[in-house]
Amino acid sequence: MQSKTGIGKMAECPIRGSGNLGRKTMKQVTVFGGSGFVGRHVVSRLAARGLVVRVAVRDVAAASFVKPMGDVGQVTPVRANILDEADVASAVAGSDAVINLVGILFSRGRQRFDAVHRDGAERIARLSKAAGVDRFVQMSALGASSSSQSQYAWSKAAGEEAVREAFGEASIVRPSVIFGPDDDFFNQFAGLARLSPFLPVFGCPFPTFRNGSVDLYGDGGTKFQPVYVGDVADAIVACLDRDDAAGQTYELGGPTVYSFKQLMELVLSATDRNCLLLPIPFWVASIKALFLELLPKPLLTRDQVTLLKTDNVLSGEAPTLETLGITPTAAELIVPTYLDRFRRGGRFNDAQTA
Repeated sequence: MQSKTGIGKMAECPIRGSGNLGRKTMKQVTVFGGSGFVGRHVVSRLAARGLVVRVAVRDVAAASFVKPMGDVGQVTPVRANILDEADVASAVAGSDAVINLVGILFSRGRQRFDAVHRDGAERIARLSKAAGVDRFVQMSALGASSSSQSQYAWSKAAGEEAVREAFGEASIVRPSVIFGPDDDFFNQFAGLARLSPFLPVFGCPFPTFRNGSVDLYGDGGTKFQPVYVGDVADAIVACLDRDDAAGQTYELGGPTVYSFKQLMELVLSATDRNCLLLPIPFWVASIKALFLELLPKPLLTRDQVTLLKTDNVLSGEAPTLETLGITPTAAELIVPTYLDRFRRGGRFNDAQTA
């Protein structure tokens, strides 16, 4: 494991700009959304390399836990609302590189998809360029498309286009569903398995008769290619180092494609639960989402149902983790290490782990 470098002994982290900028030593990086699920992994990696890290967040007090990731004064949370020009300009001033990880899963109030994913991304990229930032990394999402019926996927694509117009040398990463100890996907379904006798399998067709029996699941529903949060963080940091990453869009996925059914089976295996898998057609999911999206933190929204109608897998047409020299980590190796806490009696219950 790489040791932490003190601020007075900055690690030599060269970055190269385009044109006649030449070789430059990177000393400070601003990370928007640096206290989030992906952000904390990115920040810890940057700090371990001796870089000064400015973590731009809306709630500085809530982000104070990032400070111990570096030496005293090395990692500093600063208040920055990406909807505010002055906040963003102050956050990027003096930085050599900027990373934007801000994203939302549902719209609420001022936090709308277009405002956050498109306008916010454009503002950060434009003001970073004006401040003389050398490297910019934008985290988008696999499946981002200007033709998508999902507002989430459409706004992510609009954000990519806005970033490209404002900062042409930006690197864009498009991860599939991200897994790791604090993820919102596997943990949510593991928690549901603890409370409910059923787990949903979205995207299954109407039941059919096949080989004398009823086929409830078809091909298992929507396909995903989950990617480990550590691999995503490594990819983002790699984009700061590599000249050939400038202007590129990377699709980040794990080594395996899973159906929704297979992912739910992985959850049940890791938690040692015996829930029934309930096939949920999209029209049923949309009705449920109509009510669930009224919750303060919706378990499911109609926009997410729309998103589920398209498989979330690598296209095979864009550079990937391997292009950046990163070997993708399999979900089976990581997911059981943190979902075991959802077992009956907890992760140290011998009867359940035997």
